[in-house]
Amino acid sequence: MSVVFDKESTRVAFGNALARMADEDDTIMYVAADTLKSVGGTKMKQKYPDRALNIGIAEQNMALMGAGMAASGAKVFIATYATFASMRICEQIRTFICYPNLDVKIVAGLSGLSGGQEGVTHQGIEDVGVLRSIPNLVIVEPADAASTEVITEAITKYKGPVYMRIGRNASPTVFDDTYKFEIGKANPLIDKGNDAAIFTTGAAVKRALDAEKILSLEGYKVKVIEMPCVKPLDEEAVIAAAKETGLVFTTEDHNIIGGLGSAVSEVLAEKCPTKVERIGIRDRFTESADHEELLDKYCLLPRDIADCVIAGIKNK
Repeated sequence: MSVVFDKESTRVAFGNALARMADEDDTIMYVAADTLKSVGGTKMKQKYPDRALNIGIAEQNMALMGAGMAASGAKVFIATYATFASMRICEQIRTFICYPNLDVKIVAGLSGLSGGQEGVTHQGIEDVGVLRSIPNLVIVEPADAASTEVITEAITKYKGPVYMRIGRNASPTVFDDTYKFEIGKANPLIDKGNDAAIFTTGAAVKRALDAEKILSLEGYKVKVIEMPCVKPLDEEAVIAAAKETGLVFTTEDHNIIGGLGSAVSEVLAEKCPTKVERIGIRDRFTESADHEELLDKYCLLPRDIADCVIAGIKNK
């Protein structure tokens, strides 16, 4: 596993993978709601202009068009920002995509705090919580460009509705081209001991790994487990880590309500009661600022994560 700075964002990586998959499969369609460039559709539009449609700011129409195309045999990717993908078209996703179990992939840009200076209207911090209760919907969240390409290929081959969170900003590389992904499976990254287990997903993965470095230097031995698939959740991995450590943390680029932290807590409450602490945006509306400023303000930087884990271990 390499950790170097990569100037390719997850949205660019998605676009590269989509265009490559479209080379091999002429049933792939891309539909954007005035977000073709900002949610990775540029290369698809350049290579296949008749298969990449930009229908303007009409997200509900986009979702219904995608459903109709999928019902006619296409593999459809619809793309908009996470706030709109989860709330403006929630009914269309539920009733016209997930209920008939159609092969539509919803690609959600500006997820979490990656919207930065766009402000609260474009910062998708509630989307997983809104959509996680809809049957048939798979929810995935890549950590970097490399994993985005692998996950995009995997969901293209999967027949059924998928919601994928991606971001705007260039991001550090966490994984290389050996990255493996399977729907519903966790990805253990570090296992140095049983002081605590940290479950993480998406943009928070790199920060969790950096937090582990701090913890290791200060004498704490923890596990770090990536959860690229928030739904279905790898319950076996959650329960196993909880039994081994007795102390679980989750960290994500999302409200602590409804996302990965809630999913992990639900499993443990029912099947293996364990102390859980959720690290994320603490049920509040966010503000407009530089991405790093927001991470600092909401205590989501590696040092913040490490301090939270240390406090939990001391009270274990």
